[in-house]
Amino acid sequence: MEPATYGEVFAVAEFRWLWFAQLGSVAGDQLARVALAVLVFDRTGSAGLSAVTYALTFLPDIVGGPLLAGLADRYPRRRLMILCDIGRTLLVAAMALPGAPLWVLCVLLVAVQLLASPFQSARAALLPSILTGDKFVLASSVSNITAQAAQLAGFVTGGTLVAAFGAGNALLVDAATFALSALLLLAGVQERPLPAVNEARKGWWASLSTGARLVWTDRTLRYLVALACVAGFYVSIEGLAAPYAASVGGGPAAVGILLAANPAGQMVGMLLLTRAAPQRRLTLMGPLAVGSCAPLIGCIVQPGLWVTVALWMLSGLCASYQLAASAAFVLNVPDAQRGQAFGLARTALIVSQGIGVLAAGAAADRWAPASVVAAAGVFGVLVAAGAAYGYAHATRQPAG
Repeated sequence: MEPATYGEVFAVAEFRWLWFAQLGSVAGDQLARVALAVLVFDRTGSAGLSAVTYALTFLPDIVGGPLLAGLADRYPRRRLMILCDIGRTLLVAAMALPGAPLWVLCVLLVAVQLLASPFQSARAALLPSILTGDKFVLASSVSNITAQAAQLAGFVTGGTLVAAFGAGNALLVDAATFALSALLLLAGVQERPLPAVNEARKGWWASLSTGARLVWTDRTLRYLVALACVAGFYVSIEGLAAPYAASVGGGPAAVGILLAANPAGQMVGMLLLTRAAPQRRLTLMGPLAVGSCAPLIGCIVQPGLWVTVALWMLSGLCASYQLAASAAFVLNVPDAQRGQAFGLARTALIVSQGIGVLAAGAAADRWAPASVVAAAGVFGVLVAAGAAYGYAHATRQPAG
């Protein structure tokens, strides 16, 4: 089967509206992450506390993923996305209030991230209704590339903007992007009824347990989730960006450059990966997953800023395998269970990232940041190799 083209994807008006909504929201969100990471490190001087704050953008999915993602299978998905955007607008605006204690900012940040789970699940479940087949895969690619490009813009400009204008103004920009996203969804995306089911819709607990059982008992889905969770190793470096930059004599701008390296690599990698035939993408997932962690081992020699940027960018280039893994997962789940199943998978992914950031931050208070990054690379290679072997074995045999 020939790959779809970007022209075919962008010819669909609804996708264009979804894309514009995503673009502004993600850029502002990354800018806020830089603002909080720099703010906490400047106030406390602690790599551990800086990493804890960054990890708070991941850990709420422990609750939000399992408990809230199923809303995307119970309520109209466009409406749910709009309500989540409105809620995040108000919460982030509150974070921008001057003089707010750090613990208040952390509580508001957790609330913002709780709303991310139903929003992302609803978006993932809605997209296959707008585009099908390889057009959906390419649309997922566009969405992921956009997310990485927006992260790149947010990270590159974030440190400079925070230094020049302060964290409060950066957070106000973030609030405005969520409001813009809600308006674009309201104007350009059609409301769709929930997928039909042959039996009465299950209650919250039954829906949650059914989704968990589906993901766990299907070996293909299980190993796709395991491959996704390799991100916990290569994303851990983001929580070390501030202390790593300090160790090489850099300031806020260096933090932004380091944070931008992995998203920049992923953006290029996904553009290259979409040029491959659909089946070839699946074949490349395992080797690329290993490659997403292997370059980090080079940090053991404590290279300077720009060598580190190159290594982290190469890691991101290989991390483009997440595109194929995510698309394969969504397409292997029935429409009526997509929201809950995607939420559970996203929970595993985000929690693995949060744990990785926390563990790396704690380790960096005892060992050099460069050594911690190298250790994350070693463990990541081992886990990626095991997950890749399991997925290859599962796809050669009937799932179950």
